[in-house]
This record gives sequence, structure tokens and C-alpha cells, in this order.
Amino acid sequence: MKGTQYSEKVLEHFRNPRNVGVIEKPDGYGRVGNPICGDLMDIYIKVGKNEAGEDIIDDVKFRTFGCGSAVATSSMVTTMAKGMKVDDAYEITRKDVAEELDGLPPIKMHCSNLAADALKAAIDNYRGKAETYVEVEHRTCEASELKVILGIDEFLGKGVYKKKVKDLSEFSNKRVLVIDTGDESLEYALELTNHTGRVIAVTSAKSIPGSENLRKKIKMSDVKMIHQSELLEVIGTDDVEKIKLHDFDEDENYELFVDVVIILEEN
Repeated sequence: MKGTQYSEKVLEHFRNPRNVGVIEKPDGYGRVGNPICGDLMDIYIKVGKNEAGEDIIDDVKFRTFGCGSAVATSSMVTTMAKGMKVDDAYEITRKDVAEELDGLPPIKMHCSNLAADALKAAIDNYRGKAETYVEVEHRTCEASELKVILGIDEFLGKGVYKKKVKDLSEFSNKRVLVIDTGDESLEYALELTNHTGRVIAVTSAKSIPGSENLRKKIKMSDVKMIHQSELLEVIGTDDVEKIKLHDFDEDENYELFVDVVIILEEN
């Protein structure tokens, strides 16, 4: 891992991960896999009771096959969950894990921060509500992390936006391209359909990413999804006129005419 891209806490949990191992005959077992970049996480839990008779996580172990941030997030989520009431541990989110690690690079939020999903899968398995394996469709990681998008800074404020615009009527009837940087960006794309019928969302995932509820909303909306693609360049004279995309599946570049490019920066 590149030290300049990760917090000291991430590096510490990567170098000295906590709770590594397997629990024989666990009360709950969850496995989450990312079919895009290959990360795989196993989480095992042992459940006991506190003095009030509530279910608590007495012990938790993990095995992770993936990059450094995958190890760090697994280590952190098990550290957070150990000793917690099961109901409270179930509410741990990927954002919570990232915050405890003092932040993750945005691209890592969805490709390697699967630890909270694996913990939920283990708890669901304990409750008898789910099978042990959950395949999660997330965005690509290492390849995207190294990419530089040409023209972003040049057209910032001239058709390129990195933050939400409060008055969405500004985009009325414009051709808007939204880059998938997480669920918040896709929710924003849905909001934009109330002001323009020409909203395109570009994702590196093979299918619609995000939560089940979000996927359903996008399927029923006017958002046009472009899958397995990434933005390479923003092109124009004074303002944005078109963009260049790379299609992973076809391994080719092509151009689209757009008026607006939105790349929300995750907090």
C-alpha cells in the first residue's frame, strides 16, 4: 500500500491485524465476495449473553483474501464488533469502519471495504435469515485508483462539478453524465431526472451497484446506466462538449456528447 494514500491507522491494522483466524463451529458465518476485483472476506462470530440477557458478540474472527485495505477494514470491523450487542453490531456501516480508520481513499470505499457487509452476513446467518455467502457487486479498485482523468480541472465550474448543486433546475434539459463514486452519486443521478430526461450514470461494475433498494429505484427510473466503463477525458472549447470513455468489456474508447459531468467527491 502507498503510505501517502492511507492513514496511519489503516497501515497499523494492515501490518498488525486483529482477530485473524477461524472459529470452529461458529454461531454465525458470513462470506462476502467482490466478483470485480476478487476480494473475499470470511467473518465468524460466537454469540453469548450479557447480564441483561441480550445477545452479544463474545468472539469474532476473520480471514481476508484481498488488498491491504481489505485486511485493515476486516481487522477494524471485528475490533469494533467484539463485545457489542448483536443488534448494535448489525448497524455498523462501511462508512463507520472508514471513519474509525481515519478515512479511506474514495475508490476503496466500495471495492475493499466489504467488512461491514461480511459482519452483517454472519449475523443474518446466526439469525437464520440468510445463507453464508453474499456476492456483492462493487466498483473496481486498483486499476481505477491509478487513473488520471484529463480535463477535470480545466473545466471545473465550466460543466464539471465535484460537489452537489442545490438548484438542480440549472441542469434543466441538459445532457448530464454522473460518474459512479458511490451510492450518494447514484441517488443524485435519480434526483436529476426530475429536471432533465437525459441523465447517464457511468459505473465500472458489471451490473447496477449499490443497495438493493437503490438498484430497484434506478431500474424504474430514466437514468441510463453505462456499465464496465470509466471516464478518461473531458473535452470542450470554453465549456464541456463531450467526454471520452473506455469500455472494459470491448477494450475500446468512444466519445459521448454531454453538457455536464458530475464527479462527487466522497467525504
